Amino acid sequence: MSNFIEEVEKLLDRWFAALEAGDPAQMTALYAKDAILLATFNGDVRKGHQKIRGYFEREFMPKHPVGTAVEAHTRVMGGVAVNSGLYSFEVDGKDEERTTVEARYTFVYQWTEDDWKIVEHHSSLNPEGS
Repeated sequence: MSNFIEEVEKLLDRWFAALEAGDPAQMTALYAKDAILLATFNGDVRKGHQKIRGYFEREFMPKHPVGTAVEAHTRVMGGVAVNSGLYSFEVDGKDEERTTVEARYTFVYQWTEDDWKIVEHHSSLNPEGS
């Protein structure tokens, strides 16, 4: 089981790398076609690739985010895995100054034919850290 946990924990690194690359198509490919995103900086529910890509393309990636995991907890239950915890981002703020934003997250992954895909992603600002 620990091999699966290590594999799932590496998915967060893959997500951070896609985010830092700034390519909405690369980011969206990590999500299942019918995935749901509850985003950090906007309260709207986004379902499906088109809406998820729109969020990253128009709202999050223009801030040039660089993320790191602060605390991660992973559970694998058959073909589903959950990774939740805390992460932080350096983002462009006002006057192009970089600022740090802390958030809580939950990723739910489902194993497809050949890869883990994000089926649910919830991210919210940490009320104690922002």
